[in-house]
Amino acid sequence: MNALLQPATDAVARNLEAVDRHMRDEARDPDSVMALYTDDAVLEIPGRGLRFDTLSAIRDNYLRMFASMAEIEVVPMDRFATAERVVDECLVRLRITGDGVTNAPVPIGSRAELRLLHVFHMRDGRIAREEVFEGWRQL
Repeated sequence: MNALLQPATDAVARNLEAVDRHMRDEARDPDSVMALYTDDAVLEIPGRGLRFDTLSAIRDNYLRMFASMAEIEVVPMDRFATAERVVDECLVRLRITGDGVTNAPVPIGSRAELRLLHVFHMRDGRIAREEVFEGWRQL
């Protein structure tokens, strides 16, 4: 491999590994993914008007949100990366069980399907900015 390409290839692999851990573990154990973020990380979910700009706010959002979901099924669709970004697309089916999904467009008790597009801005193998674009459909 060309020596000039090696650092970029390593960065892509490191970024993909961080996002894989994040997507796999965020609902099961939100505390376990917090080290994947930079200290100045920002999480935005524009469709629901949400922005979290501290690690504690991101963590608290995950704890509230995932405590208000059940029957979660994630279907991976596509994921690709560069040395600075990871884009992940998936389909999620779930039931909303509480009010912790702030500004959810479906009522509590509903089954829903979300088309999720995550854009992760990466810095040194960690998430510096996470943008989550959601397409909701009540089932």
